[in-house]
Amino acid sequence: MSGKSGNKFRNGSIRLQHWDYGWDAAYFITICTKDRKHFFGEVHDGEIKLSSAGVIANVLWYEILHHAKNVELGEFVVMPNHIHGIIILNGNKSPWEQSPEPEKTIGQQRFQNPGKNTISSIVGSYKSAVTKYANRRNLPFGWQPLFHDRIIRDSRSFQNISAYIQNNPRNWKEDNLN
Repeated sequence: MSGKSGNKFRNGSIRLQHWDYGWDAAYFITICTKDRKHFFGEVHDGEIKLSSAGVIANVLWYEILHHAKNVELGEFVVMPNHIHGIIILNGNKSPWEQSPEPEKTIGQQRFQNPGKNTISSIVGSYKSAVTKYANRRNLPFGWQPLFHDRIIRDSRSFQNISAYIQNNPRNWKEDNLN
């Protein structure tokens, strides 16, 4: 594990060690702003009113389709201090098409090269693009260093997560990221 938790430091990755994040699957992504500042706008009466940085984050999410292969986008929302979205990889490779057991786990190999068209490379490119456009317009903005993902394993989870994303602005007062 990597990063800092309280006063304890961890080494490694927060990602699943035996999962290749380039494999075909649906992924629920959450990316927070630096210090969870409200760079993207505010919620009023259950609706998000986007700032200029929020508009950039919104528009550039859909540009992912033009910059990554074999990608579909599910539900997406920009909130005041984070985004939620579903990225679906379809047509890369499946978890059932694994090569023989490597000496290192997939997670250990990830530190050598995250690979093209992986969740990390797609999210990294998105974060970079939003930062670049915000900086060009001298907008106050920053991302937290990491992002959270969850592999969506079945249609019921996909439906529940999609509904959660759709309803996030209406439920902002109860949101743990508020």
